[in-house]
Amino acid sequence: MSNESLPDDRKDDGRKIIHIDMDAFFASVEQRDNPELRGKAVAVGGSAKRGVVAAASYEARLFGVKSAMPSSIAKRLCPDLIFVAHRFDVYRQVSQQIRAIFAQHSDMIEPLSLDEAYLDVSHDKQGIGSAIKIAKMIRADIESETGLTASAGVSYNKFIAKIASDQNKPNGMCVILPEQGPEFVASLPVRRFHGVGPRTAEKMAKLNVHKGSDLLDKPEHWFTENFGSWGEYLFSAARGIDHRPVKANRIRKSIGGELTYRTDKWSNADLMAALDHIIDIVWERIEKNQAQGRTIVLKAKYSDFQQITRSRSLERNIIDKAEFSAISRAILDIILPAEKGVRLLGLTLTNLEGVAKKPAIKNVRNQDNQKSFDFS
Repeated sequence: MSNESLPDDRKDDGRKIIHIDMDAFFASVEQRDNPELRGKAVAVGGSAKRGVVAAASYEARLFGVKSAMPSSIAKRLCPDLIFVAHRFDVYRQVSQQIRAIFAQHSDMIEPLSLDEAYLDVSHDKQGIGSAIKIAKMIRADIESETGLTASAGVSYNKFIAKIASDQNKPNGMCVILPEQGPEFVASLPVRRFHGVGPRTAEKMAKLNVHKGSDLLDKPEHWFTENFGSWGEYLFSAARGIDHRPVKANRIRKSIGGELTYRTDKWSNADLMAALDHIIDIVWERIEKNQAQGRTIVLKAKYSDFQQITRSRSLERNIIDKAEFSAISRAILDIILPAEKGVRLLGLTLTNLEGVAKKPAIKNVRNQDNQKSFDFS
């Protein structure tokens, strides 16, 4: 099917988008720099009781070890797991090398973190004209200059390019042409849709939605009724449509994380221990995104679903994890003792500087569309 024969809201808008994702970035850097770690199960992070895995090598992932997992659980899954301390200065240096490679081809670069980014190469700087060739060149240059491998997704929008970059990992590439987009999305488990986490996937399963194709017969109002404003984006994404532009150098407003517990937490000790776990998770994200901020927000949801937030701001940026932890614990102390069981805790760092922001998701199906293009 040609692009011209597609309905108006299913035509692509003439863009060539590449999503580059480094393969097990932190762990791969450690294996590169220490030959004794190559071919072994490696986790970057603390091995202490309350430590958290920041990154896992592919050898470790075979045992089910993954990022943000408590180190104690990771060690049970993989008894031979080797923990190494993170070296964020090194990761940032390598990330800058990679960004320099991107900049040879486009100024339209939207970093998501140290190890992944979108590039719009619709009008590439070298006049190559082929997104596929550019992606191959970028991956080859990354391996040549850093000794690391990257995977790439090449497509006509950000939604599909990001999914495609994960399709042939590690060290692979996947190309989805405009005429292939709707069929590709229809074949995907909804869990692979960007933005669909475990709880949303569970909700979809209850609605008898398991694959992208299960969404195609749903009317647009069904999406907003079940998923609110995000449903507008989901309606379009399920049809292979995503007109969000690649946004260069945008500033994200916050970085955070939260956990919902199977059983409510009541005691001061249990709540402080739970908070320490969240501190580990959020601080890893802060460091990964090279973020600096001066306001910490604590979120708590009680057993009756009442939700409260408390915050504290400094006149300067938070210095380090120790200060982030101390302030977070002081904020939690304000609401202790808990008169009701706590079912959810969360932390957010706001008033950020120096971190890429994910653009807002919105439905733009009625934007003007241009003709198709040649990826090859």
